[in-house]
Amino acid sequence: MFRQFRNIETAFRHIKLFSFVLIAACMAICCYTVFESYNMVSASQQRIYLLANGKALQALSADRRDNIPVEARDHIKMFHHYFFSLDPDDKVIEGNISMALYLADGTAKKQYDDLKESGYYTGIISGNVSQQVSADSITVDMQAYPYYFRYYGVQKMVRPTTTVSRSLITEGYLRNVARSDNNPHGFLVERWRIIENRDLDIQQR
Repeated sequence: MFRQFRNIETAFRHIKLFSFVLIAACMAICCYTVFESYNMVSASQQRIYLLANGKALQALSADRRDNIPVEARDHIKMFHHYFFSLDPDDKVIEGNISMALYLADGTAKKQYDDLKESGYYTGIISGNVSQQVSADSITVDMQAYPYYFRYYGVQKMVRPTTTVSRSLITEGYLRNVARSDNNPHGFLVERWRIIENRDLDIQQR
């Protein structure tokens, strides 16, 4: 009889141990499943599908910190593009300058006012001059805030009889602002100034 009790007690301990092991295994599987599900949802949320011309294109989202240098250089590039890309049409000039001034502070507005007062834009219209700028290189110091930058580019002015190429070197700083439709990168050019703008080449047309 005592042997039977001992057998029952041993069997109960084995069942209890087996139950604990089973519960622990179930909890481990549940935790692993939740963790993997969270990773899958996070990964799927980083994928964006864009519809362009009837085709679905996949894009990946990323943390802004990973893209700050790229966005900063593109902001600087677009500011110079709008400020220096001009045609002999006052509507084009006003539209481009307006876009450029959304991307910069009062130093760009002052530069525009000085050029306007000197008759620069009137000369472009009356002389049928088309002006474009292309970036050679853009350096941005991301070690200190606001971010210092220097822009190196070539300005091309097409006149009825000549094509003039000019070097363009500017510098300034970038600070963070809220993103908007007019300022998609969320930067503002500050303390902007032109360091060099001289003729490189003149070709007859």
